[in-house]
Amino acid sequence: MRPTERAHEVLVRGRRVRVLAGVLDGLLPPGARRVLDVGSGDGQIAAALAVRRPEATVEGVDVLVRPDAAVPVRAFDGRHLPFADGAADAVLLVDVLHHTTDPAGLLAEAARVAPVVVLKDHVAESARDRAVLRFMDGVGNRRFGVDLPHTYLSQAEWEAGFGAAGLRVDAEHRRLGLYPWPASLVFDGRLHVAARLVRA
Repeated sequence: MRPTERAHEVLVRGRRVRVLAGVLDGLLPPGARRVLDVGSGDGQIAAALAVRRPEATVEGVDVLVRPDAAVPVRAFDGRHLPFADGAADAVLLVDVLHHTTDPAGLLAEAARVAPVVVLKDHVAESARDRAVLRFMDGVGNRRFGVDLPHTYLSQAEWEAGFGAAGLRVDAEHRRLGLYPWPASLVFDGRLHVAARLVRA
């Protein structure tokens, strides 16, 4: 493990799981019983969310199924979710869409499967933003073999993608506090968005 990866594991990973579980819990609809975490990775966020929502079943779906995942994970092809229309109450897409070349397509799939899509991803408005996000993505994902197409969208591109997928923003958070100071000065702030999306 590289020094930057080790620092991420020690200083960021646990905090990120805790913070995102809280943010996602606040964005999920009350009474949600079946939640699908698309691109669940190691399943730690899904597991932390399941603790907050004991009435819900939280299942993972991923292109790369990790044998040590903290929740049950089903494999999928990255484009088509292996579930019937309306099979879930909510779909989570946590730092997933910038790993696909067709974010609007996967958003539409999520909207097909559930009436609520809870999204956490990045917003890039400049070359500097994209450079910082590429660095972050490499540190957090390269060693796991995750595809890194770096599909970072601007706010306007996100809004167009939501519309193309038949979704609208119902609630949004922009300052998530994922990183401790002073790393937060570079890696936090406007680079992140979390939102609850509902069918338009």
